[in-house]
Amino acid sequence: MARPRKNAAKAQGTLLTPDEVVEIPVEEQPYPLPEGWKWVRLGKLYQINPRIIADDNTMSSFVPMEKIEPGMKGTFTFEILPWGKAKKGHTQFADGDVAFAKISPCFENGKSMLVRGLKNGIGAGTTELIILRQPSVLQKYTFYIICNSDFIQKGTHTYSGTVGQQRISMDFVRNYPVPLPPVDVQQRIVDCIESLFAKLDEAREKAEAVFDGFESRKAAILHKAFTGELTEKWRKEKNISLESWDSCRLISVLKEKPRNGYSPKPVECKTNVKSMTLSATTSGFFRPEFFKYIDEEIPENSHLWLSQGDILIQRANSLEKVGTSAIYTGGDHEFIYPDLIMKLQVRAPHSYKYIAYILSTQPTLSYFRSKATGTAGNMPKINQQIVSNTPIVVPSCEEQNEIVRILDGLLAKDQQAKDAAESVLERIDLMKKSILAKAFRGELTGQVHK
Repeated sequence: MARPRKNAAKAQGTLLTPDEVVEIPVEEQPYPLPEGWKWVRLGKLYQINPRIIADDNTMSSFVPMEKIEPGMKGTFTFEILPWGKAKKGHTQFADGDVAFAKISPCFENGKSMLVRGLKNGIGAGTTELIILRQPSVLQKYTFYIICNSDFIQKGTHTYSGTVGQQRISMDFVRNYPVPLPPVDVQQRIVDCIESLFAKLDEAREKAEAVFDGFESRKAAILHKAFTGELTEKWRKEKNISLESWDSCRLISVLKEKPRNGYSPKPVECKTNVKSMTLSATTSGFFRPEFFKYIDEEIPENSHLWLSQGDILIQRANSLEKVGTSAIYTGGDHEFIYPDLIMKLQVRAPHSYKYIAYILSTQPTLSYFRSKATGTAGNMPKINQQIVSNTPIVVPSCEEQNEIVRILDGLLAKDQQAKDAAESVLERIDLMKKSILAKAFRGELTGQVHK
């Protein structure tokens, strides 16, 4: 059985043992614990952001935020710097510590570290980290505490600061109640979690393989569609030449220039106006469950109302998402769209489905992302001019419809497999959250409750 680790670094300050830490009063305890466990405040059990004493010439590890993996993996890479340079103005840590980001979105994205393998056992890094040290508690038990969805959700509710620079409250961290079992039980809990997580990770790999396979297959099919290969046989039968295709700008097939949406302040109560959110189109399909109510009258003739066949483009998002498009499939005048989305209306007799497909190709998405601009801390954005000038190829309307017919058929079954894979991935995340919740109630290890 693994024993509590010892830190390689010499730290300033004193640290109570788990036996010395006073238990939280019964009336403040979140729920009953098994025999031998106790509730303690995180700030009483752990040293938070301890300092390290080491010679300035000692080589050490330096970890900026970009070298920490998201997704609660605990992994990271580092640079090698002299301790005197690494520590200056930065957060300090040592082998055996647990670290996690305190700033949004890194906190909720699970940027965290199981600190181990540092040069000479010591390191420093981004000031946006919180460090936990308690040699008498298993490192991985501590790590799973901060991975628990309860910790993440409650932490996000304490955010303060400007948008894009919000941080969790240190009072929340210090006062967070930790369920503390004996060290042998900690080890059993860690073993159970990792055994179950390993099986779920195997399932995740298979689901991700299906997902990735769809994306690569879709890209290959779309490439054939918009280079003329997919309808080569059809053109021969119709005695039509590929030279009949026109290279032009997107604006030439639109009713009018793209138009941005509107984002009034949402309200909690149900109203007559639903405003879709950015999440409604992030998947590449319109998802009507993502909306907010607004308490504002929108004129019947406003361009903000959506109609079937409208194409929606995300003009602002993370770089890998900016330019994502989807066809609106909801009811006419059922939703308005937000400021971070543009609406396109394709001019008849052109096929809006054809245009939507070409907007989802890798060359088009690469074009959007190469043109996106933004300042530090803000989402990359594309504007109306960029979208209007998107280069496209346009065959006859008859061939557009044929391309859409073939693409719909080829991609339908693959899309079903992709949707199933996404569902599996969502369930895996939920199962991991459930496992951690049960772990900290003693339900994984069959502990007897008080």
